[in-house]
Amino acid sequence: MTDAPRPLGDTGREVPPIGLGCWQFGGDWGQVTEADALATLHAAVEDGVRLLDTADVYGDGRSERLVAAFRRDLGPDADELFVATKVGRRADPHVAAAYTPEALRDWVERCRTNLEMEALDLVQLHCPPPEVLEDDEVFAALDAMREDGLVRAYGVSVETVAEAIRALERPGVACLQIIVNAFRQKPLDEVLPRAAAQKVGILARVPLASGLLSGRFNEDTTFAADDHRNFNRHGEAFDVGETFAGVPFEVGVAAAREFAALAPEGVTPAQLALRWLADQHGVTAAIPGARNPDQARANAAVLSLPPVDESTAQAIKELYDRQVREHVHDRW
Repeated sequence: MTDAPRPLGDTGREVPPIGLGCWQFGGDWGQVTEADALATLHAAVEDGVRLLDTADVYGDGRSERLVAAFRRDLGPDADELFVATKVGRRADPHVAAAYTPEALRDWVERCRTNLEMEALDLVQLHCPPPEVLEDDEVFAALDAMREDGLVRAYGVSVETVAEAIRALERPGVACLQIIVNAFRQKPLDEVLPRAAAQKVGILARVPLASGLLSGRFNEDTTFAADDHRNFNRHGEAFDVGETFAGVPFEVGVAAAREFAALAPEGVTPAQLALRWLADQHGVTAAIPGARNPDQARANAAVLSLPPVDESTAQAIKELYDRQVREHVHDRW
């Protein structure tokens, strides 16, 4: 039995609870060729994925342009997809003052060009400085672009629970994107219940803790120079919470070994992590990345898995409380 699609906020659209994050097609995860990217997109959609999440800053638009090429390949079937993108991180320096109505419109126009879409399904502020969430002009500009038909809906991608709560106070926000996974459980306490009560969609990003929850890493695992799991391990380039969900690598590897042991026969640790996440009340869709078709198909197969049993869910909570909580719970 395959998971039924879920309403994505008040967008009027429904999506299956496993989507595809497209950061890796732009960079920061090692090299992914155009052929591999397109093959991965095809594999994901062939196996049931309908939501793609990208951003204007991923590869300076490369990820968006690859999504556009994929949509061209699909022809009329492309209308079945829901494409979410993000804006704001192109600002240099990335400060609140850069989020002017003019800049927002310019960024959105660039996304429309890259994605070859008349109206963007969903545009999200891309982890903006917290002060942006207090700026009425920003949200008035988003409202105006929605009224003008440039975007169909808008949302916010955030780093912290506090930012999520503030974003949920904005009535026009249709969707909230936040890091939540078996190693970052704080959003379960307040953000997810509030979003569900307000009928705001939740896109759960970094659902595998940058691959930690796959159980494939050990303490000696190394990553390419252009992979953020190498160059941002201590937050050198952007918020450290985006890399391994903020869990120190050695701590995460040890916890991931215990997590992997909880996976039932025939289910990989990554699939267990995604199934657990899809089971959380309030999550609309998890958006794992994939660098090749095999990864995309393995992620999409979660749509056909049964919910995680109660004893395993309890063991995941206990593992988080014992091994991980002290490192992340009070930071984000």
